Amino acid sequence: MIEAQAYGKNDNGEPKYGFLKLNGDAVWEASLHGPHPVHRGANMFVVDRSTCTLVNPQNFDTWGNPYAAGQLSEYIGGLSNGTLLVGISCDDASLHLAAAEATLAELGADVSDVQSRGAWAFVAVKGDPSKTVLDKELTAASALLRDPIVTVTATLAGALSYPLLQHDFRCGGGLSFFLKS
Repeated sequence: MIEAQAYGKNDNGEPKYGFLKLNGDAVWEASLHGPHPVHRGANMFVVDRSTCTLVNPQNFDTWGNPYAAGQLSEYIGGLSNGTLLVGISCDDASLHLAAAEATLAELGADVSDVQSRGAWAFVAVKGDPSKTVLDKELTAASALLRDPIVTVTATLAGALSYPLLQHDFRCGGGLSFFLKS
């Protein structure tokens, strides 16, 4: 199972948490007004499809660094088609994100409408945007009320025959991931 949660910044001191869990275990955590690093901006994670483990986590501070969006686009561009990629925004990723919005949209993660202090999380397969699962809160106010979260669950390949299999992510021996209903 892959579970990814994002959060947006607030000024009222309310703790907010972001995380990436693989098979129920937290492999990365972030927080605002909490015990973990903030990890401000766009955080990207490659998940190894054969072992279902985290590979090479990357942080792009697209709020504080005007060059981070270009670096994010180059990073995604350098990934091979078929790469399982998780994206999580923390704090505020919007200020300097414009240069990466087209690249994210090509993945199926259109976050161009997310405003300052909004938040987004996605799971995608590079090269197949039809398989992207995206959740987002567009404004600071909505992100304060609800943290975007994407949960992708595993089952035996071929065991289900309903539309959820449009989000089929192969990972490990004979497992398929699909959006949890």
